[in-house]
Amino acid sequence: MSTAPRRLISVVVPTRDRPDYLRQALASIRALEGREFEFEILVGDNGSDPRTIEVTRAFGARHLPVTAAGAGAARNAGLAVARGELIAFLDDDDVWMDSHIRPHLEVLDADPELDGVMGQVIAVDDALRVLDDPWPIQAPRNGDALLQAMLSGYYPQIGATIVRARVRDVIGLFDESLLGDQDWDWQLRLARRRKLVFTPAPCVQFRQRPPGSYDALRFRRLGFGRRVFFRHALPERRVFGAATGLLGAYRNVMWQYYEYFVDAAVERAEQGRPRSEIWRAIWGAMRTFPLRGSYHLVAPKPLRKALLSSLAPRRPTPPALRAH
Repeated sequence: MSTAPRRLISVVVPTRDRPDYLRQALASIRALEGREFEFEILVGDNGSDPRTIEVTRAFGARHLPVTAAGAGAARNAGLAVARGELIAFLDDDDVWMDSHIRPHLEVLDADPELDGVMGQVIAVDDALRVLDDPWPIQAPRNGDALLQAMLSGYYPQIGATIVRARVRDVIGLFDESLLGDQDWDWQLRLARRRKLVFTPAPCVQFRQRPPGSYDALRFRRLGFGRRVFFRHALPERRVFGAATGLLGAYRNVMWQYYEYFVDAAVERAEQGRPRSEIWRAIWGAMRTFPLRGSYHLVAPKPLRKALLSSLAPRRPTPPALRAH
């Protein structure tokens, strides 16, 4: 009795010098293989840790050295050689869940016209302890409403996305000039075709960094986030209706940056951290929303409290408490 051949799904994994995380990521991919499909794992590596090759080989994956910086370049290396009829993604510090893949395949098989499916993620800490409910709790299923949501603060996590291989020819590769938000840009290009669907299925354990611990990343992504927003929002401004809708969408997109820097400034002030660290966070808030930040520095707001705290005279550390 003959059996149908297993479907081939290519999984693109960008990595850079995080072999321990990578091991967990690849193990979570292999754990989902079944009788109906198998995975071609493509690891795009723009790091230099030799252990990455060892981990890649241990899971029967293909190692693809990448010289250009950025996750976009690493993803492109895998995307360019993917042989599967479907292409999935996973960042090296995240982990697929048992509930991934099959719900996406059901949606895709039910409608051959669809380009791809996006699912939910679950925020976890470094030890993979759950921090929150599946996100987003709800989102528009498709069409203009989904595109508007994606341009108004809903950032689909690339690890929860599966697409047909044909989209590689339709929308192209990731924009390697974007060293931040290149995955959001790529998915927006796909969403603008109105053939992308959201399904409420938890797919990925999405590792969160400790609050206030990645200023440099936030500063870098701030500029790229603006660029990506206007690149897609202006041509699609009709989905927002009035101009106020476009402005509201921009505020929602940039709010994550502003909130990060305000929270970081307040926390550092409360902890008595060096003034330079507090001022760096305040500057980040000002760069995000100059007018709002200026107002919050003079009004009775947390940002003003953090500034005043940083300007207050610091008490010298008693000799007995100084490190020897």
